[in-house]
Amino acid sequence: MVKKSLMYINLCLILLFVSCQSEKKEKTEAASFNVTSPLIKDTLVNKDYVAQIRSINHIELRAQEKGYIQSIYVDEGQFVQKGQLLFKIMPNLYESDVNRAKAESKYAQIEYQNTKNLSDKNIVAPQEMAMAKARYEKALAELASMNTHLKFTEIRAPFNGIVGKLHVRKGSLVDEGELVTELSDNSKMWVYFNVPEAEYLNQMDAKKDNNPMHVRLRMANGKEFTQDGIVQTIESDFDNETGNIAYRATFPNPKGLLRYGETGNIVITSPYANAMMIPQKATFEELEKKYVYVIGKDGKVHAREIKVAAELPHIYVVASGLGKDDRILLEGLRMVQENQKISSKYQKPEKVMSNLDLYAE
Repeated sequence: MVKKSLMYINLCLILLFVSCQSEKKEKTEAASFNVTSPLIKDTLVNKDYVAQIRSINHIELRAQEKGYIQSIYVDEGQFVQKGQLLFKIMPNLYESDVNRAKAESKYAQIEYQNTKNLSDKNIVAPQEMAMAKARYEKALAELASMNTHLKFTEIRAPFNGIVGKLHVRKGSLVDEGELVTELSDNSKMWVYFNVPEAEYLNQMDAKKDNNPMHVRLRMANGKEFTQDGIVQTIESDFDNETGNIAYRATFPNPKGLLRYGETGNIVITSPYANAMMIPQKATFEELEKKYVYVIGKDGKVHAREIKVAAELPHIYVVASGLGKDDRILLEGLRMVQENQKISSKYQKPEKVMSNLDLYAE
């Protein structure tokens, strides 16, 4: 008796489940879903590339002689002119070397002059005259070398620029070749960024003749830099690991806002003629692939994979997978299943796009 009661309850539950599923299917089929078609229109697409900002000339200044720092004439972040004195190494030892070399050259000069007078009178042999001249020239060379070492106790700016961090202080003992500071010429900035192979090819196709490619720079605070840049250099080889190629754009920096080491994003605007555009909300993802539901002539929905060429706010530019006359499900993607027949209401793509809060030209 109990067994029959359990069988009866299970049968009722099955009938109830089938009834609910049937009712749900009927409601889904009875509901009217909005559908639309791709919008075909010329548009401009902005593409961002992570960028690194460098000075057009950025060098390390190093001591050329060993000694104690006697004076520091600049501060960090200070703008200096070419030839301006920045550091002075205590010159006493080098001044002594110069004085000794001067004395030796003077002695060699006197010796040479006396030997020359005797040579003019044929009193000494030509070989002795040659030796005296060689000793004098050697003394002059030694003096020039000592003057050079003395000159190296002064560290001067090789070009106009901004002084970096000071790595020494007054009284510091520095060795030959030791780093004292950096100097950056920020009058122009080099901005480096990487471009994937496919986008590089598209950009080269769109480039007209030998006209330079103009780019914009979006800084770390989200604002665009006031000056446009020009791509002047593209490396010769692609990186086999990333599939990218490196670009270098040059930006004028008249107000000195950009500094060495900043980051930002290069913005390249690319035109797309007869672009096929669809709303992003009409797509769904599975295993990192994008799909749309296409409504067939029989009213049934079928999932179809698409390839995205570019992305705009709320919109995708489709590279492949759709035709211009295909009708796609606009809303309710989670409410339908593959091969399900639905009732649909068509909306013109122009009207759909106008409600997406996007900008396209």
